[in-house]
Amino acid sequence: MGTGTPVTNSQEFWRRNVTQITRRPLRLGIDVPLLLIVAILLVFGLLMVYSASTDYSFVILGEAPAYMFRRQLVFALLGIGLATIATFIDYRRWQKLALPAILVTLVSLIAVLLIGQVVNNAARTLFGASIQPSEAAKLVTVIYLSVWLFAKRDDLSQIGFGVVPLGFIIGILGGLILLQPDLSAAATIFLLGSLMFFLAGGDLRQFALLFLGGLASGWIVFSLHPTGKQRLAEYLVSRQDITQAPMHLSRSLEAIVKGGWFGVGIGQADTKLTGLPVPPTDSIFAVIGEETGLIGAAVVVILFILLMWRGLVIAQKAPDGLGKLMAAGLCLWIAIEAFINMAVIVGLVPFAGNALPFISAGGSNLVISLVAIGILMNISRMSVKTIEEKERVTDAVVDLRRWDRRRRVPRTRRAQSTHSQ
Repeated sequence: MGTGTPVTNSQEFWRRNVTQITRRPLRLGIDVPLLLIVAILLVFGLLMVYSASTDYSFVILGEAPAYMFRRQLVFALLGIGLATIATFIDYRRWQKLALPAILVTLVSLIAVLLIGQVVNNAARTLFGASIQPSEAAKLVTVIYLSVWLFAKRDDLSQIGFGVVPLGFIIGILGGLILLQPDLSAAATIFLLGSLMFFLAGGDLRQFALLFLGGLASGWIVFSLHPTGKQRLAEYLVSRQDITQAPMHLSRSLEAIVKGGWFGVGIGQADTKLTGLPVPPTDSIFAVIGEETGLIGAAVVVILFILLMWRGLVIAQKAPDGLGKLMAAGLCLWIAIEAFINMAVIVGLVPFAGNALPFISAGGSNLVISLVAIGILMNISRMSVKTIEEKERVTDAVVDLRRWDRRRRVPRTRRAQSTHSQ
């Protein structure tokens, strides 16, 4: 007999499980890098809205200097609350909500055309300019197309089940938005639809046909629509001779040139006070360029690139095809919005009039963008949960095998016992 203290099966069981728990890596369930990126953009955005809006609030809106900043802060808190809720709602539940959501969006877009408040020859808002349905339409489009494309993934190669229905869906949404008119939102809807069709496994030839058709349609719209025609003509003129650029582009470039490499300092820009159009919203990237310089503007660009990268990582790790499509669509939408806004300011694309996510003043865009981040966080949580469940199953199987081996009597011992008898 051995002289050591015998170890009971219960003690051995607990020792092994405690060891496995301590060795298992800590998982918070959310994508921490993405959370940090969004937090930096949000805090920096609030700072820039305060800097860019004090004079605008007082002179243009006739309100207190901090009016737009206070509104942005309220919407930021609302968006954070909704994003937190979205983080804990299983993204697969959106399959049942996708159809009602798209119907509500269509009704709201029609309501904008019928009873919407007209500002600067455009009707885009409801309820006293508090809600902009075209912003919500982008998020709903990503969710609905994710669900629809995932359900039709086996039939996308057939033109009657792929391009035609997709074109019908995008056409209705984009057409209603175009009538407001909101050319940038309509273009974003089309780009999202095309990219998600490709990511869902759509036929490459159909994707090329859809993309080229969309470019041709966009060119026709820009050529015939009064607003689009003017913007396209101004863009072409500025490409040939920058001195003939429209006021928005010329003042934006002036702000960036004044900023130099390191900027004039937060709150010290003067272009926002001397004619830069809507500095707290469409032109806020120009204010960033003047106050933080090319270095600060480059950091903002890098942050959006990192946001897209983290979103695509979440998409790659998603538990199923629905999660992959939804995550990819959400991060690409935010990246498209950001890069169009910044490209407009430096004259790379015609004026679009869309917001810079998390930074531009605007409640609808900020809240919707934060909700999209919440959904991305939930997809990340579900991915981690799936991995942990697989590990628990694997650990259980390994434990059973170990216990089974302990119950077996070694052959040598059985042979010695038989021989002694």
